[in-house]
Order: sequence, then C-alpha cells, then structure tokens
Amino acid sequence: MGNLFKPIQKILFGSPGTGKSYQVREIAKDKLSIEFDEKGKTLKNTIKTVFYPEYTYSEFIGKLLPYTYGSSVIYKYYPGHFLQVLGMAYRGLIDNNKENYLLVIDELNRGNAAAIFGPIFQLLDRENDGWSTYEIDISELEFVGLLNAMGYKANITSDSVIQVNGTNIDQFWLLNLASNNLDINQEINVFRTWKNLKNRKISIPPNLSIIATINTSDESIYYLDSAFKRRWDWEYVDAPSENNIRENAVPELLFNTTLQLDNGRSLDWYRCIVGINEFIKSQHHSIKRVEDKQVGWWFINPQDGKITLEQVKDKVMFYLWDSVFARDKRPIWQLFSAKLEREINMITYADFVKYADQFLEQMHDSVPALEQEHNLDNSI
Repeated sequence: MGNLFKPIQKILFGSPGTGKSYQVREIAKDKLSIEFDEKGKTLKNTIKTVFYPEYTYSEFIGKLLPYTYGSSVIYKYYPGHFLQVLGMAYRGLIDNNKENYLLVIDELNRGNAAAIFGPIFQLLDRENDGWSTYEIDISELEFVGLLNAMGYKANITSDSVIQVNGTNIDQFWLLNLASNNLDINQEINVFRTWKNLKNRKISIPPNLSIIATINTSDESIYYLDSAFKRRWDWEYVDAPSENNIRENAVPELLFNTTLQLDNGRSLDWYRCIVGINEFIKSQHHSIKRVEDKQVGWWFINPQDGKITLEQVKDKVMFYLWDSVFARDKRPIWQLFSAKLEREINMITYADFVKYADQFLEQMHDSVPALEQEHNLDNSI
C-alpha cells in the first residue's frame, strides 16, 4: 500500500505581523487536512511551542520533575513537546486513523535550536516514504514518557522493570504484536512503529509534520547554521506593498480600518502600512536586510475597525526608531525637513514621536486609495 501521508517540514519567515501564524493554520487545513476549531481557535492533532533563550532540550523532549504525593515527594517524567506529538503520531499509525499530526514551533530562532534539538536533529532528514532516514536511541525515561504520550500507562518499577498497562514490557510486546497479526507488506507504517518501540528507538513518521516560524527582523537571535537550514523547506511571507494596492489585495478586515489623528483627520490604516513599507524600502542603501525590516498587516490588530494613535506611537514608530533606523536616523530627519521646509534634527525618540501626525499623513498620502469596486483579500 502506498504512502498515505505527505509530511511537511517547513520554516515560514518574514517581517513581524505578516501573518505567519495564520499561514501555519492554512497549511495545516489545506495540505494536511487537520481540522481547525473556530470556537477554540485551535488545530486538532497539533502541539505548539515557542522557543526562547532559556528553552532547553529537556523542555522539548521531556524532563523529570518532583511532585508531592501525600507526605512523600515523588519524581515523575513529563514528556516534552516533541515526545508529546511523536506519541500522538505513533498512536495514530497504530490505530490506522489516516490522520496527520503537526508540531508548530514559533520563534524558532529565538532559542538555541541546535542545542534544543540535540540528537533529534538527525531525524530531520526524511526519505521519500516520509520516515526519517535515521533512527536514534532514547533513554529509559524518555521511552516511558513516549509510551505515556501514546496513551498507554507506563512506569518503571522499583526493581527497574518497565510496565505498560499493568503488565511487563516483554509481555506487552507479545500481546500487541500477536493481536495486530502484522503483514509487513500491507502495514509497513504500523510494523515500523512497533519495531522502533521494541528496539527503544525513535524516528519521525510520515504522519508527523513540523512547521516553524521566524521573525527575520529580530536581530537578537540565535544563528541557524547551514546544516540545520538545509533540512527544511523555506517559505517567505511577503510584507504589504504597493503591489497589494495595484492588485486590490488588501485584507477585508483592514479595508475599513481607520486611524484618527490628533489634528482630527481620519486615515486609511492600510494606506499607512503600505506607505511605511515603501518608505523603508526607499532607504535600502542604509538599511541592512531591508526586506526583513518592513511591517505586516497585523503588526497592530485593529479593534472595532480602529487603530489608535497611541498604538502607532508605541509600536510602529518605536519599531522604526529603535530597529529599522537604529543605525542611521538621517532618513527620518530628511523626511521631516523636506515636508516642513526647515532643518529638523531628531536626537531622541520624543523628538520623532511629536511629529506623529505629520509622519503618518505623509505615509498615507504617498499611497493611492483602493478603488471602490475592489476584490478584497479574504484569505488573511
């Protein structure tokens, strides 16, 4: 029987607010047939985690933690995010449910990915059948944690014997392998799953996908080496630009979103976003990696069709001052000097933000409005 699954191993990268998390959801729904719960805003069969500087291998794989049981302190092994989703995927193959499973890693490069993945790094190489090219050994505790993640009740007795569902591990293998009556030619995925478990090894199965996201504008990140990068597919999520205006491709929610200035004028927020990005790109000669420094549609989420000026000052304008033009503020000075027809020399962020109305008007007015009859982008 042919492979029923097409696993995805992809990194989505781009500027902040471009909708990478939304893209993860759409890939899960369209490519993996994973259901999305609109009410709970969660994906079925999915484990999600976020990397950060202190995130470790033990949180990714599993760790032994104490807890109080009556008057005693007992140690229990808790499977980490990777073992949790691996256990779900293995059980799905054994149950032959034809479902896909997904591990989502947000902010992949904010943690030390090489240290976090550890030996799991070897499993990222996949064969045409979807299985990892290699297998790795796991410890006794990790093995018990994986069995628990699969929905079995596994533990290690005081005399170091592994029990599963109240029976010795060897008896557990005999019962399951006999009851499955496996034909390797027909149930290769099930057979390989049991074979891995019996040998206390793991590999990534074809029903398990991994999608990660990266905000490329963040420079306080860990380096991803070429060996790690080449094991993933990469997809760039583009930032808003004048192309969106020409193609009438603006998210429907943002088309009627407005920004009220202190001077009383109301601006179209989507025109402000595009104007800011075009201004950033116009300064490509002084901005390092300009494609990563732009802002996405969802850099600020509107509430009731409105964006407040305070939000723009606190988020967008500070981001421009502190990140985009951190090395060279002259493009901002020159912009205001030309508009106000006098020399402007901005030393502090307060000098910049007091001209918020003028700055946003300039960004807004540099971009044409969408025609009244338009095709709004309903996919974002």
